[in-house]
Amino acid sequence: MTRLPPAARLLLDDASHFSDSGLETIFFTRLRWLRVRILAQTWIEGHRVDFLIGERLVVQIDGAHHVGAQRTSDIAHDAALMLLGYRVLRLSYDQIIGDWPAVQDLIMRAVAQGFHRAQ
Repeated sequence: MTRLPPAARLLLDDASHFSDSGLETIFFTRLRWLRVRILAQTWIEGHRVDFLIGERLVVQIDGAHHVGAQRTSDIAHDAALMLLGYRVLRLSYDQIIGDWPAVQDLIMRAVAQGFHRAQ
């Protein structure tokens, strides 16, 4: 068995079969310090959401395939979630990989405002 460096072992331990992509594993790993429940690939209103933070904050991560009919479906699902009282944040690959500080700030501000709590 190959021994992994500590950083690689930590990342492997955080990887989940529930993540739909490596990008989702990165997102979850970077927020593990947050003292709020984070569920990956949770079903709400007939569709999976990438992450549910707390009870009401949905985070959707979009790759390059979120165009055309997929984008239209995403927008419709976001609207259905909002009508049910969820807050939806939709993030891109470029935001998560290229501007993580802004993403982390966005999540922290949403949690600080209580968007993750049921009203």
